[in-house]
Amino acid sequence: MATRKPSTAYRCAECGWTSVKWVGRCGECQQWGTVTEVAEQTGILRGFTPHAPTADRVARPITDVATIEAPRRPTGVGEFDRVLGGGLVAGATILISGEPGVGKSTLLLEVAARAARSGRRVLYVSAEESTAQVRLRAERTGALHDELFIASETDLATLVGQIDQVVPTLLIVDSVQTVSSSLSEGLAGHPSQVREVAATLVRIAKERDLPVLIVGHVTKDGSIAGPRLLEHLVDVVCHFEGDRQTALRFVRALKNRFGPTDEVGCFEMTGDGIAEVPDPSGLFLGHGTPVSGSCVTVALEGRRALPVEIQALVNPSSTPNPRRVVNGVDSSRVAMILAVLERRAGLKLSALDVYVSTVGGVRLTEPAADLAIALAIASALGEFAIPHQVAAVGELSLSGEIRAVAQLAQRRSEASRLGFVHFVDAGSKHLPAALDTVRGHADRAARGGRGPLDRQSRGPSDVPEF
Repeated sequence: MATRKPSTAYRCAECGWTSVKWVGRCGECQQWGTVTEVAEQTGILRGFTPHAPTADRVARPITDVATIEAPRRPTGVGEFDRVLGGGLVAGATILISGEPGVGKSTLLLEVAARAARSGRRVLYVSAEESTAQVRLRAERTGALHDELFIASETDLATLVGQIDQVVPTLLIVDSVQTVSSSLSEGLAGHPSQVREVAATLVRIAKERDLPVLIVGHVTKDGSIAGPRLLEHLVDVVCHFEGDRQTALRFVRALKNRFGPTDEVGCFEMTGDGIAEVPDPSGLFLGHGTPVSGSCVTVALEGRRALPVEIQALVNPSSTPNPRRVVNGVDSSRVAMILAVLERRAGLKLSALDVYVSTVGGVRLTEPAADLAIALAIASALGEFAIPHQVAAVGELSLSGEIRAVAQLAQRRSEASRLGFVHFVDAGSKHLPAALDTVRGHADRAARGGRGPLDRQSRGPSDVPEF
């Protein structure tokens, strides 16, 4: 009897999409050059005999399933616990991605040190640094503890042996792209290697109820390197982001099976490591006497309402094509706001250079900052200073109408807590009315009716209701 020759198939190394013939571009993730020839996975074969499920695995109505809330263990880093939803869940695998040098290893070493100080045994496996290098960084950040074990391993089998020997209650692997398995083809970082290493770590986490933190590299466009299957295997995906020119860092949860995905953790890189920023409100506000071209808005980062100062500068242009330079805001959004200001508010800006920037290096992407950008530009053009106690939130339409934004009550509450007295929003209806309102506040402040607000000296009882 002739044996059946195994047929071949073609599979995408990024997302796992299969095809009967070779194509240059994956039909699922649209990546080029990722489809390679593999042995066909036939699935159900002839003669396959189904097995009856055991008593504890019989399908039953979902209403009969008991709800068991997963217990959490705080990491000791409050901002990281906020992103995770309260702490680490036993058996959870957490993938942390970010650009090189943003501070992923520093954050995880701090998490490991605080967990060790609480009496938990931690194994930190660094496949990119030697143990001596990790020790030097731990000395600088004050992360030395007897319950913190470190190892430098790039082989998956040896890594599993280290887990068996140390028996940790928390495992950190830095990073998944530098660990390889002899049971899989390719070098470390190859999609098949990443898939094998991640699957093994996930299986160990589930079998031993061991929380595992995994560091993942990112590509040039900022997405997580390796196959997309990596993101589906883990329970939580966190992205660590920040500008190298500033000390502020944000951690966002892109996926979380045990908590919300709209929380943001704030950190600050210091000479001694990484520090939490429970209240980052003062980082994005200017100080001193109010000057023209400055307006404060209240932006949302996850569930957090953060006041951000927007600065604008208007200058006569020396070139036929005036310059439009922005930093921290969307350039196309600013171009639209300039057109609305000129058409609906009568401000002549077409022959002027316009510069718009945010304070503190924060980036604003939501349209709720439109009104503050418009008021800052109008303030720079009219050379009147908007008082510190004025905040503006609203989306501008092309007709000059000010539209309401999401979670306005939370923005108002945060502005009131920080001492902002006047809140300009959709209640002004149209942009000219908002400009008149702000000019009125500026004129009263200039006449000495109300000076600049000292946010440090005013208490909540001194702030009137909006």
